[in-house]
Order: sequence, then structure tokens, then C-alpha cells
Amino acid sequence: MRIFAPAKKRMGMNISKYLLRKFGWKIKFSIPQIPDKCVLCLAPHTSNWDFILGKLAYWSLGRKGHFLIKKSWTVFPLSLIFKPMGAIPVDRKNKSSLTEQVVEMFHRYKKLNVAITPEGTRKRNPKWKRGFYFIAQAAKVPIVLASLDYQLKTINLGKILVPSGNVDSDMQEIQRFYKSVRAKNPHNFAIGN
Repeated sequence: MRIFAPAKKRMGMNISKYLLRKFGWKIKFSIPQIPDKCVLCLAPHTSNWDFILGKLAYWSLGRKGHFLIKKSWTVFPLSLIFKPMGAIPVDRKNKSSLTEQVVEMFHRYKKLNVAITPEGTRKRNPKWKRGFYFIAQAAKVPIVLASLDYQLKTINLGKILVPSGNVDSDMQEIQRFYKSVRAKNPHNFAIGN
């Protein structure tokens, strides 16, 4: 039995839309559509609420977004919660790099959207990690810039960036996109390398 059979999918979409509306949030599209395969660069990430809002937004669109999580969080009984939500277990003991593991998944599946927070932590981190960029570049998939603006209560799927190979220039463009976004905990959100 598929988790998101049509009736369950519609019900999940409707519940997610209702909850977002109830909390006063809206989704804004500045891109024509979400590609079947992409890395979602999701920022700011200063609260556990970011995960909940991001999942609700994606479910309300009828999409199943994936996210990286420590392998220990995907064993029974936690696997019953996180795997259906789209968790991708990260095995840090695996000899291949995380980038290689995720790129292999992009090659294996016809549809895959993986959300990665460039800060890598909910604490203040002006030196953003670039792993999401290298994953997209190696997998030859675009990066969708997505933001959670707590002041405007808007989840914005705002821009598609195809990695040019000039990581410094592309990272500057990516960070410019988030410059005016208001985090839940603004003191924990920093831009700049």
C-alpha cells in the first residue's frame, strides 16, 4: 500500500492547507513549478518550527519532500515517524561522502526533492555550508531557493538556480535572496561567508 494513495494524498493536502491557513501562513510561488528533481535550499533555519512549516507547505502542494537525518533517527521505532515523512538516513560511517550518497539517490529516482538548510544548525552561523550546492552540481539538478519569512508569514519558493561551477559567485547570489527574510529567531540568522 502506498503512503500517498490519491485519497490519502488529497486528505493530507487539505489538512496541510487548513493548518497553514489557521496559523496565518501562505505559500508564494515566484517560480513556474517545482522541478521533479532538485535540491531545496531552505533558509532561514533557526527553529524546529521551520521543519514543521516546510513539511506542511510541501504536503499542501501534494509533494513529498525529503530531508537528511542521522541514520540513528531512522531505526525502529523512530523509523515509523521519519521515513514516511521523507527522511533520508545519513550514514557518517559509510566510506562514501554524503554528497556521493545523495547524488546516487538522484540517479536512482525519477522524482526527488531534497531540502537542505545551508546553515547546518539552528544556531547563528554566518559561514554557510556548501554541501547542498555540491550535491546539486554533481547530480546535475537545479537548486530551488525557498524561504520561511516569519514577519510576512510566507513560505516562498522564489528562485531556481542552476549551479554555474563558480561556487563563490553562486553562493553570493543565493545569500542575496535571503537578505530581507525574517527568521523566527532573527538573532540566530546570519548571512555572509
